[in-house]
Amino acid sequence: MTSRSAAPLIGCSGACGGSLGDSQPWTSDETVVAGGTVVLKCQVKDHEDSSLQWSNPAQQTLYFGEKRALRDNRIQLVRSTPHELSISISNVALADEGEYTCSIFTMPVRTAKSLVTVLGIPQKPIITGYKSSLREKETTTLSCQSSGSKPAAQLTWRKGDQELHGEPTRVQEDPNGKTFTVSSSVTFQVSREDDGADIVCSVNHESLKGADRSTSQRIEVLYTPTAKIRPDPPHPREGQKLLLHCEGRGNPVPQQYLWEKEGSVPPLKMTQESALIFPFLNKSDSGTYGCTATSNMGSYKAYYTLNVNDPSPVPSSSSTYHAIIGGIVAFIVFLLLILLIFLGHYLIRHKGTYLTHEAKGSDDAPDADTAIINAEGGQSGGDDKKEYFI
Repeated sequence: MTSRSAAPLIGCSGACGGSLGDSQPWTSDETVVAGGTVVLKCQVKDHEDSSLQWSNPAQQTLYFGEKRALRDNRIQLVRSTPHELSISISNVALADEGEYTCSIFTMPVRTAKSLVTVLGIPQKPIITGYKSSLREKETTTLSCQSSGSKPAAQLTWRKGDQELHGEPTRVQEDPNGKTFTVSSSVTFQVSREDDGADIVCSVNHESLKGADRSTSQRIEVLYTPTAKIRPDPPHPREGQKLLLHCEGRGNPVPQQYLWEKEGSVPPLKMTQESALIFPFLNKSDSGTYGCTATSNMGSYKAYYTLNVNDPSPVPSSSSTYHAIIGGIVAFIVFLLLILLIFLGHYLIRHKGTYLTHEAKGSDDAPDADTAIINAEGGQSGGDDKKEYFI
C-alpha cells in the first residue's frame, strides 16, 4: 500500500501550512483480486469539526461520515469517527478499478486519493494440438491459451518434472478492454520414454498468490518392441521341467512370438503365448534359442544359450545308513572319554603310600654283616610284622 494525499482545492499561504498539515487527510493505494473485498481507509489528525467523505471514480458520494449516500449493498461502513472513515467494497469487479477520493469539508476543502487496482484472475489454460497417438521420434507441437488475466499472465511448459522451452508468451487484449488472453506453443520430439508422460501448461500470475493453475495432456507414443528371455528355473538340470519366458515390451504390446533353435529347422513354435516349455530336460536340449517378438510396429529377436547341467546327486540309502551308524559310534566314544576323565580324577584324589616294618633292624646296623644278622633275627618275630597305611 502507498500512502497518498492531495493538495487542497483552495490554496493557503505558508503561514497556515502547519494548520493545513494537521487537517490534510491521507489514504493508501490498494490492490484487490476480482471477486475479493477491499477496505478503503481515510484518516485526518485535525478534523476542524467537519466530516470525512468517500467518493468513487465517477465522483459519486459513497459515504458522508456514517451516512450511506449510494445504494450499493456491496459497500459497507467499517468505521466512522471524527478522525477516520473506513469503508469496504465486497465482490470487487474490474469496473470498480480507479481512483477513490477522500474529502474533508474544511475551509478550504482538502482531499486524498486512493488508487484501487483490480487484478483479473486468469482462466484455467487449455492445451490444443494433440493427436490420438505419436510415433517414436516424431515431432509434435502443442499450444496453450488462457484468458481473463490482468495484467497479462505468463505461461510455462514442462514434461513431468522436466522444463520445456516453449515460445515466448503472446498477449492479446480481450474485447472488454481490461483483461488479456495469453498463448504459447512448444515443439519437441518424442521418444519411447515419453509414452504415458504428462505435458503440463501452467499459468503464472500475481492474483493466484502461488496457487497452481495448470492443465496437463497425457501423450501416447507408439514404438517397436523389445524382448528378453528368462529361464525358470534359472539353472536348469537334466530331468527337470523348464520354461523359457520371452518377456516382450512395446506399444502396442507384442502379440506374436516365434521360437527357434540354432541349427534346427523348421521353427520350434509360433504362438501368442510367450513361454517355451520343456517337460523333461535332456542333454540334447542344450543350444542357443531365439525368440522373435512381433507387433504392428515391428519385431525384435532375443537370444538365450541353454546349458543342461547334470542331475543333482541323490544320496543313497546305504550311505545314509553308514552316516547314522558313524554318528552313533562317535557319540559312544565321546561318552567313554568323559567317563575315563571322571574316573582318573577320582583316583588322583584318593591316592596313598604303604610302608612295612620288615627288616626294621637293618636300619640301625653299623655294617652290612650286622644288618643281615639283624634282618634274620627279625624274621623270627613274624608275629610282630605289621603293615601301616599312612
